[in-house]
Amino acid sequence: MTRLRADILLGLTALVWGAAFVGQATAMEHLGPFSFTGVRFLLATLVVLPFALAEHRKGPAIQRKHGLRMAAVGLIFFIASTTQQVGLLSTTVTNAGFLTALYVVFVPAVAFIALRQKLPLIVWPAAALSFAGTWALAGGVSGLTWGDAIMVVSAVFWALQVILIGAIATRSNRPVTLATIQFAVTAALGLAIGLALENPTLEGITHAWRELIFTGLISGGLGFTLQAIAQRHTPASDAAIIMSSEALFAALFGMFLLGEHLDTQGLIGCAAILGAVLLVQLVPYWRRKRS
Repeated sequence: MTRLRADILLGLTALVWGAAFVGQATAMEHLGPFSFTGVRFLLATLVVLPFALAEHRKGPAIQRKHGLRMAAVGLIFFIASTTQQVGLLSTTVTNAGFLTALYVVFVPAVAFIALRQKLPLIVWPAAALSFAGTWALAGGVSGLTWGDAIMVVSAVFWALQVILIGAIATRSNRPVTLATIQFAVTAALGLAIGLALENPTLEGITHAWRELIFTGLISGGLGFTLQAIAQRHTPASDAAIIMSSEALFAALFGMFLLGEHLDTQGLIGCAAILGAVLLVQLVPYWRRKRS
C-alpha cells in the first residue's frame, strides 16, 4: 500500500470517528459507559472476526510475543475507550472533543521521549497548528470538571494506542487480527465491569440500537481496523495529525445533520486543522522532490 492510500484511509477513519462522537454521548441516556463500550466492541469483534480468520489462513501462526503485545494494546484500547465514555458523563461533547485531541501533541512527545524516535521538524509545528485549530473549533475549554481531567487521561492512552498499533501491525503482519483482538479484549472487560456495576438491560440496548450499530460496526469495526491497516505505512506522529481532523468532521456533521453553524472562530479552527494535515503531507513530498 502506498503512503497516499494509507493517509486516505486515515482520513476516512477520522470521518467516521467524527460522526460517532454524538452517538457516544446520546447512547448513555440508556446504557452506562462500561456496558455501552462492551456491547459496542462486541459488535465490532463479530463483524471483523471473519476477516481476521481469513488473514490467519493466509500466513503462519501468530508468534506468542506478538499475541501478548496485541493483548496489551487491547488493554490500552479498553482504558482509552472507557475513560472517554466515563468522562462524557461530566463534560460536554465540545470539551471532550478538544481534550481527546490532545493525543495529537502527546504522540510525538511520547515517541520522542520514550522511544527516541527521530521526527521530521515539520511534525512539531503541524501538531501545534492542529492543537490550536481544535481549540478554536471547540471555542476553548470552559467550566472544567472531573470529566475533563478524565479526558486528558484518555488522550494519553489514545496516544499510546496510536504509537503501538502501527509498530505491532507492521511487525506481526496481522493488522486485522490486531484490530480484532483489541476489540475482543475491550468487549470482554467492558461487559464484565458493566454487568457488575451498571446492571444493563435489554430495553436499554434496544433504545440505543442506532448508536450501537454506528459506533460498533462503522466507527468501531471499520474505523479502527482501517487505522491498524493504514498505520503500517504512515508514521504514528503523522497519523495522529491526520486523524485529528475528526474534530473537523464532527463539526461538519453537526452542521448538516443537526443544524449547527460554525462562527468565524470555528471556521479558523477548521482551516488550521486542514493546514496541519496538508503541512505534514506536502512538506516531506517537496523535500523528496528536491533531493
